[in-house]
Amino acid sequence: MSTDDQGGIEPRDERAIEAQLGRPPRAIHAVGHRCPCGNPDVVATEPRLEDGTPFPTTFYLTCPRAASLIGTLEASGLMREMTDRLAEDEQLAAGYRRAHEAYLAARAEIARASGHSVPEIDGVSAGGMPSRVKCLHVLAGQALAQGRGTNPLGDEVLDALGEWWAAGPCVEVE
Repeated sequence: MSTDDQGGIEPRDERAIEAQLGRPPRAIHAVGHRCPCGNPDVVATEPRLEDGTPFPTTFYLTCPRAASLIGTLEASGLMREMTDRLAEDEQLAAGYRRAHEAYLAARAEIARASGHSVPEIDGVSAGGMPSRVKCLHVLAGQALAQGRGTNPLGDEVLDALGEWWAAGPCVEVE
């Protein structure tokens, strides 16, 4: 994850994320992953929003191109197919449970670093983990932020996306 020397996020990255989302970002802890174009494409978020609301989505995908392509994958029925495979493939299910644990560990580390304990969501990761697939955006965000091999289904989503950045940056900021 990329932060400035004070542990926050660099102003240029914050402007890029605001342009990507079309609104000011909330509760950013750090850039979780940077697109090959140079912009952030995933942010690591604080486990609690500024108003105190628990926020379980630790790795939030910000790139609108990737998000749009993932929306198309979700509409294709891929989530149901992946959930069915979890019930049939014990090795895949075990890898997905490990991804859930890695997600929880990352959130716990951010909580320790920022002092934001969130007992309301203890044991709850995101994206339907560890037993079903509910959000491909979360799985892709985790695979990007924590690296390939962390979430087998997140890796599959990234493979299905192809090179979403090939046309150049999704947003331009100064």
